[in-house]
Amino acid sequence: MTASKPEGADKKIAAGILGILLGAFGIHKFILGYSTEGGVMLAITLIGIFLTICTLGLSLFAPTVVGIIGLVEGIIYLTKSDQEFVDTYIKGRQPWF
Repeated sequence: MTASKPEGADKKIAAGILGILLGAFGIHKFILGYSTEGGVMLAITLIGIFLTICTLGLSLFAPTVVGIIGLVEGIIYLTKSDQEFVDTYIKGRQPWF
């Protein structure tokens, strides 16, 4: 007898790994269906990268902060049980942390 995973639990691993590796770009948010939040993270990172290039590294702060947020969220996703993950991020629609 095998226990079935709750619906939506299949997104946990992908969102967690992408949050850790590419969190600054908000890809993990898009996987979970949070388009607005993913777009905000992507925009902050791209604008920050553009400003960093234009000012020779003086504005690297914004992409770094967003990247740390993505890293933390990825770790949180992976440490939750499947049921906690689904209850919080799929059913509960909690977009941040």
